[in-house]
Amino acid sequence: MHRGRAPQYGPPVTASDTGSDQGRAADDDDEGEGEGEGEGEGEDGYFGEAVAARYDDPSSHMFTPAAIEPAADFLAELAGDGRALELAIGTGRIALPLSRRGVEVHGIDMSRAMVARLRAKQGGDAIGVTIGDFSATRAETTDGDFSVTYLVYNTIMNLTSQEAQVACFRNVAAQLAPGGTFVIEVSVPRLRSLPPGQNVVPFHTSPTRWAFDVYDVATQATSSNYVEVVDGRGSYRSIPFRYVWPSELDLMAQLAGMRLRERWDGWTREPFTSESTKHVSVWEKPTA
Repeated sequence: MHRGRAPQYGPPVTASDTGSDQGRAADDDDEGEGEGEGEGEGEDGYFGEAVAARYDDPSSHMFTPAAIEPAADFLAELAGDGRALELAIGTGRIALPLSRRGVEVHGIDMSRAMVARLRAKQGGDAIGVTIGDFSATRAETTDGDFSVTYLVYNTIMNLTSQEAQVACFRNVAAQLAPGGTFVIEVSVPRLRSLPPGQNVVPFHTSPTRWAFDVYDVATQATSSNYVEVVDGRGSYRSIPFRYVWPSELDLMAQLAGMRLRERWDGWTREPFTSESTKHVSVWEKPTA
């Protein structure tokens, strides 16, 4: 995960609690995700033990077959007979179904707590994982380059500077085989939801929990913020992100020597339009 994942402090959260349309995971009423790491907080980023223990939530849409199977099919088609690398592999939500399709999968993740959950699952011990920042860490493998590298559920936004996001593209390009592809699933920034003069968008309200996003349109910095009351005691947590536009991602790919091959509204290849709230984009490393 890495989506704008949730912090490791404060009340335990599940995947459905850790964001609106921001980083690693999403609120049930919004698009979004993130898979397994994030900047800040502790050794495991924002995905320490308290979050990892509750992250896999069967009631969350992101863990349903309707969300997982099309993504695994899409990535398996791109991998072909080659190998796949997942950035922010987390608990293996996508990596394990992809592995069951016969694809050799490796992962990179900052959170040891999340990776421990992956290891405990059936088939998890067959997936090699390198611990580190996915924007700079190379996969520890001697078996050659990868046919496809992927970063799902808004996790690119867990990198909170443009420099780190560009570094991620360059790190991916260095590990892709010629003709290999880089896939990102991420939300389209929802600035149209901002009324003039306002920088806050609420996305959850209840008698005991309030959640809202804060946008800085000058820097593209944003955060998901949560206030919760449990047994009469209040808590607050905030998770930082950096939102990024499709055209900006295309330029990052060009800087890394890749080009856009295709862009869709989702994993089942619906057309991407001006009304799309997210996109699945595929960039290709030239063969020569």
